[in-house]
Amino acid sequence: MDHAKLTDHVRFSEEGPERSTVFESDHLWSQVICLDRNQSYGPVTDPEADALLTVLAGECAVQLVKKRKRLGQWGAVLVPARSPLSVTNASADPLVLLLVTAPPPAPATPAP
Repeated sequence: MDHAKLTDHVRFSEEGPERSTVFESDHLWSQVICLDRNQSYGPVTDPEADALLTVLAGECAVQLVKKRKRLGQWGAVLVPARSPLSVTNASADPLVLLLVTAPPPAPATPAP
């Protein structure tokens, strides 16, 4: 049985968001994303994967397509495939997110 302690994936950088993959299989992928003050993540989009974004600690402003929502600890949002997602830390406290996608994200395609 695969298992993880999510706090082992929590780390912050002044340079920008820190991301750490928790689990990856043929059918599911999960990552902890940590944002310090005044940091943002995105916009990101996946053409095939739906995602669940959950706030583990802190507060954030989520922009999904053209809608904005503020989420606090334990708040979650469903991100349908092909929907651009952006997240901004909305407080002075660190922000810790859990992003789960199914299927795993499509490989990045180099720009022409």
